[in-house]
Amino acid sequence: MISGKRYWLMKSEPDLFSFQDLKRRKHTRWDGVRNYMARNYMMHDMKVGDLVLFYHSNSNPSGVAGIARVSALAAPDESAFDSTSPYFDERSTPQNPRWFCVEVKYEDDLPSFVSLNEIKKQPQLKNMILLHNSRLSVQPVTATEFKLIRELARQNRVTSGALR
Repeated sequence: MISGKRYWLMKSEPDLFSFQDLKRRKHTRWDGVRNYMARNYMMHDMKVGDLVLFYHSNSNPSGVAGIARVSALAAPDESAFDSTSPYFDERSTPQNPRWFCVEVKYEDDLPSFVSLNEIKKQPQLKNMILLHNSRLSVQPVTATEFKLIRELARQNRVTSGALR
């Protein structure tokens, strides 16, 4: 068991649920995850207060759009029980759930978007799981990786002349 704050990267396709959607809603259950490794991270490792890089996947460009925070521990993913949901799993029942999800809440905007291409250019980020297991929708990041992404967002704002 790991204690203390941890850091994560969670992916969402922005046309389905974007960082701006989270900002408007304030919080959401991170449901619909159907990968056992990602589920296990949510079930066993994520703790309330952990920080999350909210990543837009399958977009042009893909990248980190903002910061979220884990606001509730994993609970059964009710979308797995709903036969009308695209995430329905007939083998998952309320009595014996297979899938779990945490709740995340909006934490902070980044000064600027950090694209996947920018992340790939950073030698200090070469070991990020993102760059080696691109399909995993929930993944840990180190404190150093988290801080470097935030710094890239600040640098992008300065170099682009964008104002916050």
